[in-house]
Amino acid sequence: MIKPEVVSYGSWRSPITTDLITARTIGLGQIALDGEDIYWRELRPSEQGRNVVVRRGKNGEISDITPTPFNVRTRVHEYGGSSFLVVDGTVYFSNFIDQRLYRQDTDTQPQAITPSAATRYADGIFDRQHNRIICVYEDHTDAANEAINTLVGVELDGDHKIQELVSGNDFYASPRLSPDGLRLAWLTWNHPNMPWDSTELWVGELKADGSLGNTQKIAGDLDESIFQPEWSPDGKLYFVSDRTGWWNIYRWQDENVEALTQIKAEFGQPQWNFGMSTYAFESANRIICTYTQQGIWYLASLDTVTGQLEPINTPYTAISSLHAASNQVVFRGSSPTELAAIIRLDLTTKKLEVLRRSSDVTIDAGYLSIPEAIEYETADGKTAHALFYSPQNLDYTAPAGEKPPLIVNSHGGPTAATSSSLSFSVQYWTSRGIAVLDVNYGGSTGYGREYRQRLDGQWGIVDVDDCVFGARYLVERGDVDGDRLAISGGSAGGYTTLCALTFRDTFKAGASYYGVSDLEALVRDTHKFESRYLDRLVGAYPQQRQIYQQRSPINFSDRLACPVIFFQGLEDRVVPPNQTEAMVTALRTKGVPVAYLPFEAEEHGFRKAANIKRSLSAELYFYSRIFDFEIAESVEPVVIENF
Repeated sequence: MIKPEVVSYGSWRSPITTDLITARTIGLGQIALDGEDIYWRELRPSEQGRNVVVRRGKNGEISDITPTPFNVRTRVHEYGGSSFLVVDGTVYFSNFIDQRLYRQDTDTQPQAITPSAATRYADGIFDRQHNRIICVYEDHTDAANEAINTLVGVELDGDHKIQELVSGNDFYASPRLSPDGLRLAWLTWNHPNMPWDSTELWVGELKADGSLGNTQKIAGDLDESIFQPEWSPDGKLYFVSDRTGWWNIYRWQDENVEALTQIKAEFGQPQWNFGMSTYAFESANRIICTYTQQGIWYLASLDTVTGQLEPINTPYTAISSLHAASNQVVFRGSSPTELAAIIRLDLTTKKLEVLRRSSDVTIDAGYLSIPEAIEYETADGKTAHALFYSPQNLDYTAPAGEKPPLIVNSHGGPTAATSSSLSFSVQYWTSRGIAVLDVNYGGSTGYGREYRQRLDGQWGIVDVDDCVFGARYLVERGDVDGDRLAISGGSAGGYTTLCALTFRDTFKAGASYYGVSDLEALVRDTHKFESRYLDRLVGAYPQQRQIYQQRSPINFSDRLACPVIFFQGLEDRVVPPNQTEAMVTALRTKGVPVAYLPFEAEEHGFRKAANIKRSLSAELYFYSRIFDFEIAESVEPVVIENF
């Protein structure tokens, strides 16, 4: 065995390169089952971020369905999701560039079935009795006012007439038809709520002309979030609710709602995207489901008659986009040592089959850092959660007594959660000798409604506390260098990053990816889905304008005295570029070291391989200059002003 070379932290040479992360890695998204065929959506950085529908036929052959230049992605709610459906081999999808719905029959070019207009479509289902697609419809034709969301039916014959089915509320999601096609269920909610705060579940009867009648609310209240309604094969309506403080599975039948599961676990997720799925029917009497406890996802079988929940052992700790059919379940799965993959499980033989990996790259386990789930005391004596990744590289060890730099990662959302999945973007750092702390700060999901609501009225405080206390905990434990602490985050995580750098003195450097610096600008200049999000996280605007000003880093740039690097997509509608540019200008004027990398034709989150590579290598270069360590590989320099 070759003895590891003694080299300072940060200077280790790693096989996990930016080329490996991008060129040979794809994103795996929405899954759909159609007879014996399995479909999913792939995000391909190497194709300029294009999304492609892929089919695995019953013979095991895998082929692309979506031809160039089509890009299967919807912009409803800006974050999209559920952008295609498959009916008897015909694919219907939303095309990103024009947001029109297209029909693609086998071996034919896609044909538009909706008009060219400022409208968008998502979360579609097939209504066989009326030969139409029922979906969420978002109308942007009145640019002077907020977009209008409704549920509509898009006819597939003739002139493709669009029939409005439900309207009047601010948001709609999850239209679901009963097996007999006679009843439609859906979710709805209104400003200022987000779908993880308060949603309602409704059911209506479809008339012969396709319109809805006899509508009634089944569940949902101001303090209840409903997730993923589904009809069972025998016509009963199931859904997930957090009415007890945890997202559990319920059933509506005979005008009554009854709980099927009652455990301290989450069967639901924050609905940032359409089409999320944590359970599916293998048969009328059997649900295959996934739930999370303490940041780990589990697979299980739920008997709908007895309510018995039986675990199904798998090697995966992160499971999503779950779909089932007779004797099989298909899902996206990953673990600390396995990248995300599309997995098929034969429920009879218990055999797991990998249908598609997000990357064909295999990395020796000696280069992989396995996360340690930690709990630590934070402000006010409460407990926070995080995953800690220590440096790991089989070829190197650090000089005796040296402690590694630490990057604290603040996830976006902020209503989201970090994952235990193998991430080359995390291993990029740890394999170079830089530790990472992935924080599930108060407000994150997976720990119950109470933990999720810790952030109510406290954004910019609780999340920052949990990141700061997490870094200090590791310093006190002796795991990291207290003089080389950095914090990094994107979107809402970028806001947490900027707040931590501005209002606290724990961190010595930071990286903001399309982060919020001005809460007032955000509340005045953002899209409909999030336009009232801050009412709960911060306070009503403009009534509580003073709080917005007090928690906006841009107003206190004089307090910021450590270097920051900024990354920004110039077509970002969620966090517009002017927010980042205002912060950069303030730091430049003050004389604080600052770097700024804007990217053309990028939106909220980078999708192009070249930009993903550039941002990662630029962040590494930035830290190497600030924390004074040599980089093992050649990296394009970054202009750091005032340095």
